[in-house]
Amino acid sequence: MIEITALRKSFGSLEVLRNINFSVEPGGVVALIGPSGSGKSTLLRCINLLVIPDDGAIRVGRTAFSFGQGASVPKTRVLADFRARTGMVFQNFNLFGHLSVLQNVMEAPVQVKKMPKDKARALALKQLEKVGLADRADQMPHTLSGGQKQRVAIARALAMEPEVMLFDEATSALDPELVGEVLNTMKQLAREGMTMVIVTHEIAFAREVADRVVFMRDGIVAEEGPARQVIDSPREEATRTFLAHFHAETQRD
Repeated sequence: MIEITALRKSFGSLEVLRNINFSVEPGGVVALIGPSGSGKSTLLRCINLLVIPDDGAIRVGRTAFSFGQGASVPKTRVLADFRARTGMVFQNFNLFGHLSVLQNVMEAPVQVKKMPKDKARALALKQLEKVGLADRADQMPHTLSGGQKQRVAIARALAMEPEVMLFDEATSALDPELVGEVLNTMKQLAREGMTMVIVTHEIAFAREVADRVVFMRDGIVAEEGPARQVIDSPREEATRTFLAHFHAETQRD
């Protein structure tokens, strides 16, 4: 479903991604882990073309793009259509404060897909039910907890009926007691067969939900493999060092 080939990205003289290669099977869940500044979020934004790579190729479903010498930047309409099929959830919820929960979820299908409002309403209610918030449809965002806001953001992305879902540290801005409700929503999506790429520091969650883990450092893929193998028995010293703190905490618990 997703194929990344020889991807490179620099910001000025700083090379953030160096020759990244990996793929995600339909219905697969890949967790991107690694220290801050390793390139995980930039890679995710490249997959969604919020950041345009300098070189390499990206394919999501049947849509493929090449970058580098001789390649043209995709046109605005092509980018908009592509992003509509690659749902993305960020650290911050970015809900429209002047719209109700239901209106937030309806907005993109109506404005981007030109969906009739009655159909968009039914679709939005279905997605809110999926994330356990159908009873909050008429509330305004400021009345919700952080976990509830993030679940609305997930419902909003799902309302576009994307082929894949991308999560950029979706729980990092939440209080610890609210993290579980968002992770449970993501687990349910995995059980339903949604193809997902998840940037996360929740190592236990990655071990449980992901099929594969990609460990990044210094803009490269340092190690990848089955989630439990990489997390429980990493091959590379850099992976072992990164995960040592997590394993120590697990043993204390």
